Amino acid sequence: MHAWLCTDPTGVDNLRWTELPTPTPGKGEVLVRIHAASLNFPDLLIVQNKYQMKPELPFVPGSEYAGVIEAVGEGVQHLQIGQRVAALSGTGGFGTHTLVPAKLCMPLPDAFSFEDAAAFIMTYATSYHALIDRGALRADETVLVLGAAGGVGTAAIQIAKAQGARVIAAASTDDKCALCREIGADATINYQREDLRETIKTLTDGRGPDVVYDPVGGDFAEPAFRSIAWRGRYLVIGFAAGPIPALPLNLPLLKGASIVGVFWGAFSQKEPAANAAMLQELAHWYVQGRIKPVMDGTLPMRALHKAYERMGQRAVRGKLVLVNE
Repeated sequence: MHAWLCTDPTGVDNLRWTELPTPTPGKGEVLVRIHAASLNFPDLLIVQNKYQMKPELPFVPGSEYAGVIEAVGEGVQHLQIGQRVAALSGTGGFGTHTLVPAKLCMPLPDAFSFEDAAAFIMTYATSYHALIDRGALRADETVLVLGAAGGVGTAAIQIAKAQGARVIAAASTDDKCALCREIGADATINYQREDLRETIKTLTDGRGPDVVYDPVGGDFAEPAFRSIAWRGRYLVIGFAAGPIPALPLNLPLLKGASIVGVFWGAFSQKEPAANAAMLQELAHWYVQGRIKPVMDGTLPMRALHKAYERMGQRAVRGKLVLVNE
């Protein structure tokens, strides 16, 4: 097998395409031949040693992927050789093969392409857990999605619309705003040239959004929270802008609003049955055509450095997927 090996987590330039022994699955594991793997923001942080998870060196980055099972380990009963699966295991995806715990594998319906499956679990599970589980989103409510043209942002738009909510999508360029409207956003805000608070006020007749979905953080967090409706829920997804914002605690008091932490990874470990049911529901929505990953494009697995460069420049719209040819 071959894989991108990280021996020194000081940046993308230190990754090397390396020949490695093809491993044999141990107890509870399966060996997956990888057809496609997607690039997520944590995949950039982890090779820069900036992510909360610090894998033992050396490691193969690539948190999310899809492929076919080639071997099963002892005790694996619910999966078999030749079965199509997707998985999100944190590492291992940027290569031709990987070992993964069988419990992390999501069986794929035949209608699910490998490219879509590789771009599915992290963004849609995060957004469903955020909006439906943690945010208790209702059909008559309005959602503001920050960073709306990215992977989790586009998933959030689709899930909110599938729930019957009104969506205001905020992004950094007119092109990204147009993409958000194409996939269902009711209104958009270009927060590089429009005043965020004033535009939110105009679009909501002064009421504000019921739910704010924020994977960005940074300078837009406080004005977005100041705009939230009474009894609003502010969903803290992540900090793609870099700085972790600090909000004055009088704001949730005055708004009767909640600051809600969203950590899908911990949820999937602490509540595995609920997570499995959620993934099954999402797969059903995919087959029905209610949701579909937005693709920035595909690149060969060997072009990982180019993919990282696009992500570092914040040029990716939706998800970027690497494929083994």
